[in-house]
Amino acid sequence: MALDFLAGCLGGAAGVIVGHPFDTVKVRLQVQSVSKPLYRGTFHCFQSIVRQESLLGLYKGIGSPMMGLTFINAIVFGVQGNAMRRLGKDTPLNQFLAGAAAGAIQCVICCPMELAKTRMQMQGTGEKKSTRKLYKNSLDCLVRIYNKEGFKGINRGMVSTLVRETPGFGVYFMTYDVLTRSLGCEPEDSYMIPKLLFAGGMAGIASWISTYPMDVIKSRLQADGVGGVNQYSGITDCVRQSWKQEGWRLLTRGLTSTLLRAFPVNATTFATVTLFLMYMRGNEEPMDCEPTPHALQPQSQTSSL
Repeated sequence: MALDFLAGCLGGAAGVIVGHPFDTVKVRLQVQSVSKPLYRGTFHCFQSIVRQESLLGLYKGIGSPMMGLTFINAIVFGVQGNAMRRLGKDTPLNQFLAGAAAGAIQCVICCPMELAKTRMQMQGTGEKKSTRKLYKNSLDCLVRIYNKEGFKGINRGMVSTLVRETPGFGVYFMTYDVLTRSLGCEPEDSYMIPKLLFAGGMAGIASWISTYPMDVIKSRLQADGVGGVNQYSGITDCVRQSWKQEGWRLLTRGLTSTLLRAFPVNATTFATVTLFLMYMRGNEEPMDCEPTPHALQPQSQTSSL
């Protein structure tokens, strides 16, 4: 259990480092003003951040997901593993149910973590050297929000996070299980690593597509109030206002950067976890691809997801 936990932490950390720049782009696109947009699309946003805020601008808020990975992976490992043991049979449906349970419970850590990440990513938009830094770092961000808004403040967006993470993790685990079964990953297979990369990347993409509209709403709710004025009173009001202003485009705001991020993040996570476990176990016990999905933070989810 301890070895799996450590592997998950390493895999999650690798995924965050690879995917965080695109996560920053995603959040900026999701919450930008429709009437006065700063960015025309994914690549324009990427270029603008580098030009205006330097390369480090793409890594704003990375402290929050890195800080929360240990706790998130611990929860995901424990819940998903125990759920599978209780369900008995290793089937795609049971993988979905176990993943959904893990996704729901890890929201306790995921929601505050993503709140801090979102606020840090929005801070100093368009400024190379921000003269009005509201938050020093992710921890300071959470402390300030708690002092101002209390427990409710640091859990802003909890319901939307729960609605996103529960089916998202379920789809992720189920997709990965189906793909690894279909591809026939085995330790002696010379193409095992490419298969793992493909299965993990595609599982991440499937997971994000299945819940993406709710991620847009979650980002907007968590970014709401950064300028001192709250625009939305809740999920329903956010959906109503966003749909009125944007229509169906609301459903895909920032999706390109999310999918560009999803494949390398999840592919990196799975490759890191599997290779680490194989090295540490030294082939003393049989291992295939299927135990490794317990390691993902989709939304690490961050993606998570």
